[in-house]
Amino acid sequence: MTALLSVSGLRVGFGRDPQNHEIVHGVSFDLAAGETLAVVGESGSGKSVTALSINRLIDFGGGRITGGSIVLQRTDGSSTDLAQADEAQLTRIRGAEISMIFQEPMTSLNPVLTIGTQIEESFRLHRGLTGRQAKAAARDALDRVRIPDAARRLKYNPNQLSGGMLQRVMIAIALACSPRILIADEPTTALDVTVQAQILALLAELKRETGMSMIFITHDIGLVAGIADKVMVMQAGEAVEQGELNQVLDDPQHAYTRHLLHAVPHFSSGRATRIDGQRGTSASTEPALKVDGLVVRFPVKGGLFGRATGAVHAVDGVDFDLLPGETLAIVGESGSGKSTTARAVLGLEQSTRGAFTIGKAAAAAEGVRPMQMVFQNPYASLNPRLTVQSILAEPVIASGGRTDARTLSRMTKLLARVGLTEDCLQRYPHEFSGGQRQRLCIARALMLNPSVVVLDEAVSALDVSVQADVLELLVDLQQEFKLAYLFISHDMAVVERIAHRIAVIYAGQIVEIGEAASVLAEPRHSYTRKLIAAVPAIDRRHETFEIDMRQVPSLVRPLGFEPQPADWQSFGPDHLARTEAPDGAKPLVTDDA
Repeated sequence: MTALLSVSGLRVGFGRDPQNHEIVHGVSFDLAAGETLAVVGESGSGKSVTALSINRLIDFGGGRITGGSIVLQRTDGSSTDLAQADEAQLTRIRGAEISMIFQEPMTSLNPVLTIGTQIEESFRLHRGLTGRQAKAAARDALDRVRIPDAARRLKYNPNQLSGGMLQRVMIAIALACSPRILIADEPTTALDVTVQAQILALLAELKRETGMSMIFITHDIGLVAGIADKVMVMQAGEAVEQGELNQVLDDPQHAYTRHLLHAVPHFSSGRATRIDGQRGTSASTEPALKVDGLVVRFPVKGGLFGRATGAVHAVDGVDFDLLPGETLAIVGESGSGKSTTARAVLGLEQSTRGAFTIGKAAAAAEGVRPMQMVFQNPYASLNPRLTVQSILAEPVIASGGRTDARTLSRMTKLLARVGLTEDCLQRYPHEFSGGQRQRLCIARALMLNPSVVVLDEAVSALDVSVQADVLELLVDLQQEFKLAYLFISHDMAVVERIAHRIAVIYAGQIVEIGEAASVLAEPRHSYTRKLIAAVPAIDRRHETFEIDMRQVPSLVRPLGFEPQPADWQSFGPDHLARTEAPDGAKPLVTDDA
C-alpha cells in the first residue's frame, strides 16, 4: 500500500551554516492513511523539529531542510515533495491537507480576537466561505469537537475558556478543512490528567469519524499507549527504534527505548513501591505544619460602580496536618484550589480566614525560615541576569544575612547535594538543562534550612527520565534533612511514588484524604475515582475513555454564601471521604463558561 506521507533521510539544521549545525540526522518513516504514528523522545531529541519540517513551519523558526525528501500523496493522485515545494504550494497544503495543533493553546490563539473569528479564518482562506456560511461552518466545527452551546462560545475570547476547552478549539481550527494528516505536538502536556484523557478520547473518535492520519509528538511513551498504531523513538536527532505499538512497548530492542519505558512512572492503584521503599514517616507527633479552616475568596465586581456582587470561593475550609519527614500530596484538576492553598499557606495569597501553625522546633530555630517553595517552571523561576551564586544568595540576603564564607560554604555543600559542582556558582541559568535548573531551584529553597518545602508541580515540566532523577533527589533530601513536603500535582503516577498521604481537592474543598496506598487502591469519593480512571498507562492501552460532556463547576458564589459543614465518613485508621449525594459530587452552582 502506498504511504500517504513518506519521509526519507530527513536532515534539518539551524543557523547560517545549517549543514554544520544539524539537529535531525537522516530520519525516515512512512505514514499510511488512517494511521497514528507516535514520535517519542525527550527534550532536544529532534521530534518537534521533525514535525515542524513536514509542513515546512521550521522555515519560520530559523531551520532549513538540508537533505532528504517528504513526499505527500495529494488528493488528486499526484505526489509532492514538501522539502522542495515553494511557498505558494505550501500555503495550499497547510491547513487544507496537513494541519497542526501545539502544546499550549493560550499562546496559539490570538487573545484579542473571538473564538469564532479565529475559526472562520480557516474557512475563509481554504474554502472561500464568507458571512453566514463561515459562521455556520465555525459553529459546526465546535460541535464536532463536542463543545456545548457552540453558538454562544463563538463570541467568547480565549481568556473566557479553560485550558481543555481551548485545546478543543485548537483541534476545531486544525480540523476545519478536513485535513488528511493532523500533527499534534505535545497537545496534552499542559493539561490535567482528566482533561488529557478527554482530549485523547476526542482525537481517537475524530480519527475514526474522518479517517485522518495523525502524528502524535510526546515525551511520555506511556501516554500514547491507547492511541498510537506505530511508535518511532527519537534520540539526539535520530530515529533509534520504530515498530508496531505492542512490539515496541512489550519487546523494546534499543537501550534508549528501554530507558524511557523504565523512567515512566507506572500507576498501579496504590500497589507501587515508594521511591524510598518506606511506608512510614517521622516518629515525631508534632506537625511541621497544621492548617485549620483555610478559606480564600476573591471578590467578583460588577455594575456601574464596580461593587462586589459575589465571590470566587477558591478554597473553602481546608484542614490538614503535615508531619516532619512526611510528604502530603494535594491532587486535583486546574481550578480545584490546590495551588491557591499552597500559596495561601506561604503568604503569597491573602487568606480570608483560617489558622496556620508551624512546628515549635522549626519556628524557634535560629536562622530558619520554616517554609520555602519550588515552582513548576525552572526556566521562569531563575533570574537570567544573575549568576548561580547570586541566585542562591538572594534568600539569605532577603532574610537579613550576608554572603560570607559560611554562606558560600553552604552553597557549595547544597550544590554538591543536588548533584552540581562548585564551578556552577559563576554560571548563568541559560547554561543549564531543565533538570539542572530545577536542581538549582531546590538548592535555593534549602538555603534557609526550611522545615516545610512546598513543591507546586515541581516535576511536571520535566522529561520522564529527568523527572525520575529529581524525585529520587527529593526523597534523599527529605530523609537527610527531615523535610516535610507539600507536593502539589495532578499526576497520580508521580504522587503514588513519592507521597505518604494524599488530599484530593475538588471545587476548593478536600473531598478525600488519607494514607496514599489506601486512597489510591480504594478511592471512596466519585471525584477521586474519576482522577484515577483517567491516568494514562501502558497497561491500560486497550481501555477506552468516554468523552465527558459535563461542565466544570463554577466557584462563584453569591455574597454571604457559606457552604454546609462537611460530613465525613471513615474508611480506616487514616482514610476519610466526604459524604456525597448518590449521583456523585454535584456542584453547588454550575456555569458552563
